[in-house]
Amino acid sequence: MAGASLLTLLDDISLILDDVSLMTKVAAKKTAAVLSDDLALNAEQVSGVKADRELSVVWAVAKGSLVNKLILVPSALLISAIYPPLVTFLLMCGGLYLAYEGAEK
Repeated sequence: MAGASLLTLLDDISLILDDVSLMTKVAAKKTAAVLSDDLALNAEQVSGVKADRELSVVWAVAKGSLVNKLILVPSALLISAIYPPLVTFLLMCGGLYLAYEGAEK
């Protein structure tokens, strides 16, 4: 009996770890999409740039993105630790701005 209980416990632990690994994989995919979102350059931004300057343009965008991440991510974590409802409000403001910007164009 004790051996069966141990095997059942190990089976339960392996199922939980499998679920955790699957959820981690999904979260990592979503996070990677968010973090690399503003690194993408469209053809409009690089058109008219000579081939030898393209890498410098991409590097400048990457540096700007990194600076934004170094400022925004700690700020978001601090806000969520101090007053979590403010995060929702700020996201709503950002969404409204993006909707306005999209409608304007």
